[in-house]
Amino acid sequence: MQRPFWSGQVQISLVSFGIRLFPATESKSEIRFHQLSRKTGERIKHQKVSDDEEPIEKSDIVKGYEYRKGQYVTVEPEEIEHLRIPSRKTLAIEQFVDVDEPGPEFFEKPYFVVPENDVQSEAFAVVRKALLETKKVGLGKIAFGGREHLVALSAPHDDKLAGMMIYTMRYAEELRDPAKYFEDIKKVSIDEDQLSLAKELIKRKVGKFEPKKFKDEYEVALRELIEAKLKHAPIPREEPAPKKAKVINLMDALRKSVHGAGTPAKKKGVHKATAAGSRKGLTLVKSAGGKTGRSRKSA
Repeated sequence: MQRPFWSGQVQISLVSFGIRLFPATESKSEIRFHQLSRKTGERIKHQKVSDDEEPIEKSDIVKGYEYRKGQYVTVEPEEIEHLRIPSRKTLAIEQFVDVDEPGPEFFEKPYFVVPENDVQSEAFAVVRKALLETKKVGLGKIAFGGREHLVALSAPHDDKLAGMMIYTMRYAEELRDPAKYFEDIKKVSIDEDQLSLAKELIKRKVGKFEPKKFKDEYEVALRELIEAKLKHAPIPREEPAPKKAKVINLMDALRKSVHGAGTPAKKKGVHKATAAGSRKGLTLVKSAGGKTGRSRKSA
């Protein structure tokens, strides 16, 4: 097993146990670009220099805080290492909240959590089971990477997984006020028939989340581009936008989709939305290939 990213104690009131953290993500991109000179084709290297263009060795670089224009107080790495921060080695759980209470905008990066050793396993397992059955996450702070992070300690949804998860979170002041961005959105009244149709469309696309289904197509396209250049083959390019789509009635398309899948049609309460949905402009777009998709609502 790789070296832990962080080791320390979880403290919940008078209960404490040792844990180790491991990053739960890794970069899977196989393509790495370097900067080259267009004229010579040679690698471009970056060098740290002072204001007078003199090269500076890494060992001669210290952190500096500008407290007045052009004046700095310097801080040595070992001084930072010895800062008095309890969360450097202890994750004190300050509060428990419902697992779905913090919005997704608060979460940053996931980490795997395992007991520090077999002696810690009992307390670890009890807390993990309690979190799972109460559907709660514990909030606390850990110091690493030059700052103190707000984190959430949780149990995985899969009860077969014996470990726990920690997610670093954003502080409230790091999030921009959404009202400033949403305040200019025009207020509209929601037509109930249109809403029923929209819900039906969503239901038709509901399925179990399968992460492995989703691939990085950008990476695939880059690989095709590079392979084409290596083989001196034509470079693949983005296809031109399809011609203007033909608009068909949403309810007709929905009925055809339902009957085509061998599923009985929905109740009349949904069918009556056909006329209203058509009048309001909620339609499906039919491409030249015969596939259907949603069109933007007309003004």
